[in-house]
Amino acid sequence: ESRERLSVCSKLCYAVGGAPYQITGCALGFFLQIYLLDVAQLDAFYASIILFVGRAWDAITDPMVGFFISKSSWTCFGRLMPWIIFSTPFAVISYILIWFVPDISRGQVMWYLVFYCVFQTLVTCFHVPYSALTMFISREQSERDSATAYRMTVEVLGTVLGTAIQGQIVGKADTPCIESPLFIGRTNSSVALEELNMTYDTRLLTDTRNAYMIAAGVIGGLYILCALILWAGVREQREASELQLDEPVSFFQGLKLVMNHGAYIKLIAGFLFTSLGFMLLEGNFALFCTYTLGFRNEFQNILLAIMLSATLTIPFWQWFLTRFGKKTAVYVGISSAIPFLIMVAVLDSNLIVTYIVAVAAGISVAAAFLLPWSMLPDVVDDFKLQHPSSHGHEAIFFSFYVFFTKFASGVSLGISTLSLDFAGYKTRGCSQPSEVNFTLKMLVSAVPVVLILLGLLLFKLYPIDEEKRRKNKKALQDLRQESNSSSESDNTELASIV
Repeated sequence: ESRERLSVCSKLCYAVGGAPYQITGCALGFFLQIYLLDVAQLDAFYASIILFVGRAWDAITDPMVGFFISKSSWTCFGRLMPWIIFSTPFAVISYILIWFVPDISRGQVMWYLVFYCVFQTLVTCFHVPYSALTMFISREQSERDSATAYRMTVEVLGTVLGTAIQGQIVGKADTPCIESPLFIGRTNSSVALEELNMTYDTRLLTDTRNAYMIAAGVIGGLYILCALILWAGVREQREASELQLDEPVSFFQGLKLVMNHGAYIKLIAGFLFTSLGFMLLEGNFALFCTYTLGFRNEFQNILLAIMLSATLTIPFWQWFLTRFGKKTAVYVGISSAIPFLIMVAVLDSNLIVTYIVAVAAGISVAAAFLLPWSMLPDVVDDFKLQHPSSHGHEAIFFSFYVFFTKFASGVSLGISTLSLDFAGYKTRGCSQPSEVNFTLKMLVSAVPVVLILLGLLLFKLYPIDEEKRRKNKKALQDLRQESNSSSESDNTELASIV
């Protein structure tokens, strides 16, 4: 038993590997929409296309990468680690280019679309094998749960870093806005004044663009550092996930088996809707704070308050799910966000109240981060008991779990940005029409609440409670002992023959 235990150092190094995905994902999730609209100055329609296609492509690449990983051979570094290391430098380069405004009159839309999709492909080559690594660091369920808690703590800390680095660096720059449209037929003096204002705005816009590039460089450096720590401190255990029985079946046979596993489908269905609710909130919160609440210079600090609150409450939720069970933690943790989502839209704009709501909402964000990744290994164990002769499908479980969530989030984020265009969103406007403000309220309050409620209702169908989880753990241990005994008997018989 002591041999199966992971050291604190190993858990920390493993956990650090989850930070790059969250740091970059948080920066893109919170800031890319407002960057495309107000800094790159793209039309809202084209911004919606970039966000939708990028997220949809990101979803498609997950099962593709999962397929290629399942075909990968074991090396001296493992089967998953080479994917993580070799994708890192190219991912950093493409990430920095997303935040660069090219000096071209045409082709800006294609620039952002191409590099956004390239980055999503490369970060998938990092994150899918990293997620599947959970099943290869230990055979003990308790050790995997503990490592997952470490990972979730660091990942939420990664969102704090992403929010702090991107928000604080960009927040130092004053993004110019347009008070009113330009009218024809003004006097020469007013035209000269307008030209002076335009020159001032151009300088401010250049400062803002430089701030985005600096933030991208800092985040890129952290990405590389975390990948190196993961590579140096974690070793894959080939026998940790395999029961050493038969040869693994093909990818498509494995995919059919996985998709017919009821517990997996029900887990996806439940968390699909709850994840969508939080992703809609994430994608539109910067615009909501800037225009609807009127906190143009405070939204990055409000985001930071949410993420700090989430980071500090991850250990509490780990204790809670251990004490009361994972399904209970889902109902209590995620549903607690509902009153605060309603409150932020109903109450009048007040900075102190907004900060209080942000801190309280961060508690639910922590539960939404921790619970899906804590429960997915239980589904994999349940699958192994039902299909003991089929192994090597961990990447399929993790990649398709992410696929459904990302694809749906791409659709929702594209539709939400398009709805802002229909509502009359004004690029670089200091204020927005009332229709835009109403749309933003719906996107960060009413729609997420409905999605979370649907997710919790679907989650009641999830069959793995604490009693079943304990039975699965014991049965899996017995199966492994039987497999090891059979292997030792074969080795003894071979030795006697020799």
